[in-house]
Amino acid sequence: MMLLTGTVPVQDLPLTAGEVRFDGDVTRVGDHAIPATQGTGAMISAAVAVTSCLRLPPPWALVVGDIGRGVGSREMYQYLINGILEISPRVLALHYCVPDVALMKDLCQAVDRCDRRPVMIADAGAMYAAKAAGLAPKFDIMTPDASEMAFLADPEATHPAYIARHLFDTENARIPELVSAAYKNKCAARYLLVKGATDYIACEGKIVSTITSPNVPALEPIGGTGDTITGLIAALTYYGMDPEGALVTAARTNRIAGEAAAATPATRISSIIEKFPVVLTRRLKLTPANIN
Repeated sequence: MMLLTGTVPVQDLPLTAGEVRFDGDVTRVGDHAIPATQGTGAMISAAVAVTSCLRLPPPWALVVGDIGRGVGSREMYQYLINGILEISPRVLALHYCVPDVALMKDLCQAVDRCDRRPVMIADAGAMYAAKAAGLAPKFDIMTPDASEMAFLADPEATHPAYIARHLFDTENARIPELVSAAYKNKCAARYLLVKGATDYIACEGKIVSTITSPNVPALEPIGGTGDTITGLIAALTYYGMDPEGALVTAARTNRIAGEAAAATPATRISSIIEKFPVVLTRRLKLTPANIN
């Protein structure tokens, strides 16, 4: 099973776990429609687009409403802490949530008790919590943007809002320096995909790949384009790719789909996600497979 988790900015969405499905243009988890405009919804929609075209079992998702007060986030953490042994996912992606250091520690301890440890992916609030808790090395993959990379490189910061000023003013050319610092301070997952004009892929402190083309500047202001990369990585890992291959393919897919959609700043993320199946199967030549 692939399990995708995160909060949704909908106040009255209860904690909901279930198989993800497309219902027309709407992504549903259980009986609830999940907005795919950005954040957790965009991640989930990207992943299910991949599993559908590659004929994989649909992902499962754990979602809950949280408008920043943390109640939903804590419910989600606690559900995972109590149930991760039984759920036993092959891939676990943790996304938007209010960072909670204590609960992240409890969750990582619970994951360590699994007979088969899942591939652990973190983005957004989950990434912040893991780094602040000193648990970033427990994760296999993190997907920061440039400012979040500066956060990972700052050993004192507990949230991106508190990173050192000289790190915040980050130019793309400084990314390798920040990657090196993050690994030196044990503040990074084994693999990083640093999203930007150049996408940098790092493994254990070394830049192993960069992706610069196609260059689609209009993707930058479109909400959700970073979140879709997390969903792509989760699904491609579930498909059986090694982490480096999944990161490279995800970054390329996002860019090619943006180009195919003739993206402008007004383009909706759903218009890019709908291009993923064609990009993966026709441009990148991935073949359908099954996971038992």
